[in-house]
Amino acid sequence: MKLFSLNASRPFGEKVAQSLGISLAEHEERDFEDGEHKARPLESVRGEDVYVLQSLNGDPEQGVNERLCRLLFFLGTVRDAGARRVTAVIPYMAYARKDRRTKPRDPLTSRYLAMLLEAMGIDAVMALDVHNPAAFQNAFRCPTHTLDTRRLFADHMQERCGDGPVVVASPDPGGVKRAQGFREMLEPMLGREIGSAYMEKRRSEGRVSGTLLTGEVDGATVLVVDDLISTGGTLLRAARACLDRGAKEVYGLAAHGLFVGDADRVVRDPQLTKLVVTDTVPPTRLDAEVASQHLEVVSAAPLFAEAIRRVHEDGSLTELLEGPA
Repeated sequence: MKLFSLNASRPFGEKVAQSLGISLAEHEERDFEDGEHKARPLESVRGEDVYVLQSLNGDPEQGVNERLCRLLFFLGTVRDAGARRVTAVIPYMAYARKDRRTKPRDPLTSRYLAMLLEAMGIDAVMALDVHNPAAFQNAFRCPTHTLDTRRLFADHMQERCGDGPVVVASPDPGGVKRAQGFREMLEPMLGREIGSAYMEKRRSEGRVSGTLLTGEVDGATVLVVDDLISTGGTLLRAARACLDRGAKEVYGLAAHGLFVGDADRVVRDPQLTKLVVTDTVPPTRLDAEVASQHLEVVSAAPLFAEAIRRVHEDGSLTELLEGPA
């Protein structure tokens, strides 16, 4: 097995490698004055089972599209160099939110992304909490390994739930299945019944509306579960609605914290007891003090390491994600 991590995601890649008990495979990335770049492995990959890790979040140094381009070219390079199997490990998958047409002539960007990755000759792709797992799986013709945060967040939140009522909520109808899966994971850990709720949400031309809340949250610790936090507006809407209906406190849980726009204000809003995210995307856009006081980061590196180990050994990911049958 060889695990490469491109430079933009190297800190996370090093955590994955450490959890696997291996060192990252060596590679180089060179930038040229005209904006082009070159990346290549510095050790042989012929006949090897190769994993290439890169999250597709943007930052001031590299945008999403540049990171995607670098990943595509490196995957193609590894394939051309004779790797036996190539798996693209993409902790945060950009463009996954646009998986259906909501307006005439809308793009299906998640499918186009799949076509680009497959054109590089990959054998499989691995990602965490994609926006719509079914659409993600259907976009690819190669195997997809879809990891999720159910167990990570359930372990993290178990002691924070106290002895009172607990409700798992989705900030929109589209995330009900995700929230249900998390509730089913957490319920046996707590040894008691957990309620469920979800918010109404309508989006058009970038504007979000809808204020109805379905579910009983009075006196409860509410855990609002989503796949990602962008500006945080959707999460804050859900928190306000729950508190207005008598919730005791509200936690926000999301796999990926992008924290764009006015996210600093949302993260420090007192209506949110705490925000919990993984380290697939470093919270570099947040003010450091705001992040330290209001954010809890759960590492997804051990999850990816175990998933890679099982794929390498042709094992099953079912027990890893769901527990023993």
